[in-house]
Amino acid sequence: MSETFTWGKHVNKLEVRDVHSYYGEAHVLNGVSLEVSKGEVVALLGRNGMGKTTLIRSIMCLAQPQVRQGSVKWKGDEILGLRPHDVARKKLALVPQGRRLFPSLSVTEHLTMLKPAHRKDGWTVEGIFDMFPRLAERRQHSGHQLSGGERQMLAVARALMIDPELILMDEPSEGLAPVMVQRLEEIIGQLKEVGLGIFLVEQNLYSALSVCDRAYVMETGEIVYSATAAQIREDKEPLMQYLVVS
Repeated sequence: MSETFTWGKHVNKLEVRDVHSYYGEAHVLNGVSLEVSKGEVVALLGRNGMGKTTLIRSIMCLAQPQVRQGSVKWKGDEILGLRPHDVARKKLALVPQGRRLFPSLSVTEHLTMLKPAHRKDGWTVEGIFDMFPRLAERRQHSGHQLSGGERQMLAVARALMIDPELILMDEPSEGLAPVMVQRLEEIIGQLKEVGLGIFLVEQNLYSALSVCDRAYVMETGEIVYSATAAQIREDKEPLMQYLVVS
């Protein structure tokens, strides 16, 4: 199913257009185009090795891969070529695959490293603990003392501390028990309710469909299918060839 793009007409969105990314001479992304509007949840589905994380890294302007062609705009402004911390200053946050926490830092230290505890604007430590009461209970525990679900909650909470307008989540349900996947889905729903946009990279089809408004499917570095979540729930057959469904 094709997607109609209206580049530049709506500034409160992430617009990825014709992005080609490389690791060395390996051409990984081959003309990827998609968009995510503020206040919606958009999923990117696909098997391992299809280029999903490469796209996330390309959007966030991380050192690798190298983007050699294309455009990535946020709220109408080109962000390709910026330094990663300048992308973050534009209120785009990343929840990376594997959480990437600091083992020796406490929960509170993870949160206050991005915003001092005395700051009361936007997301605060108290606000985070209201949303994640388990983290409040574990506030003095270090990263290596947390369970997988607690680490994922902390990774999301840390991203919130930059007061983002859009969060990119890379495989957030990976390795989580079903009860924690359900809790993660609830958190994504809460964040959408407060107006955040979420770009959700997932292999878990059913979890993604429970929270997303629209979905894209990636195969070997290209977008091969797109539809609303409602359309996919009604007829999954067109995208089953691209996914591993357990």
